Amino acid sequence: MTLLVVGAGGFLGGEICRRAVAAGRPVVGTWHANPVALPGLATRQLDVTDREAVRRLVAAVRPTAVVGTPYRYDDWAVTADGAAHIASAAAEVGARLVHLSSDALHAGRPTPYLDDDPPTPIHPYGAAKAAAETAVRAIDPSAVLVRTSLIVGEGSKQIQLCRDALAGRATLFTDELRCPVDVTDLADAVLELVDGDHAGPLNVAGPEAVSRAGLGLLVARRLGLDPAGMKTSTGAAAGLVRPTDVRLDSSRAAALLRTRLRGVTELLAA
Repeated sequence: MTLLVVGAGGFLGGEICRRAVAAGRPVVGTWHANPVALPGLATRQLDVTDREAVRRLVAAVRPTAVVGTPYRYDDWAVTADGAAHIASAAAEVGARLVHLSSDALHAGRPTPYLDDDPPTPIHPYGAAKAAAETAVRAIDPSAVLVRTSLIVGEGSKQIQLCRDALAGRATLFTDELRCPVDVTDLADAVLELVDGDHAGPLNVAGPEAVSRAGLGLLVARRLGLDPAGMKTSTGAAAGLVRPTDVRLDSSRAAALLRTRLRGVTELLAA
């Protein structure tokens, strides 16, 4: 019952590996540039843009399930083509596939997005994530596509961005809304989905929407920092070329999973 986590060097991929190993699962994790060291975790180097390398590794590991997490914000080959290579290789060995997607594939609107809402990307990264989903669904209709939002927790880039804004080194937008999710909650949810049979898109995010500026205020309260110096703006004023109001309705996941997806106010309580 081996689990293969492609992208173990990432924030979420690493947490999935840690929690899977702690639960006694046999796990193999891949890394690209920086080796991963975790007690109990077998690791392999992998370039997901190399289709044959992905096939060889998956054929050698023979996993019963694969979790695909790799992405690079400005690299179509990693984000879109890499996802297709993983899906194809997983299908060849009959492995269950959990593909990590993103709310970035939506354009933004005043009402929350449901699980089955089609992608409407408005920037290159969103288009790459939408293409990745299309490829995965075409290759393996039984795969689950986990659409998630800002991932927070110890070591999160989102929390660091807030700290930078509080120190005047970055800007947070007051009109860019998301539904942050804790990395441990998301990792547990992914591992549940590995063992399940849900297929297709599934929103797995926190139940509470907050702007990036609002997230910054919660981080300030959590860390006991003065929010007075926090730099804020609006997406319109900054000429933001990415979605602003993107809220995910994760009620289906909340009903399906044992894992409780906590809201950001609870997560960052002082």
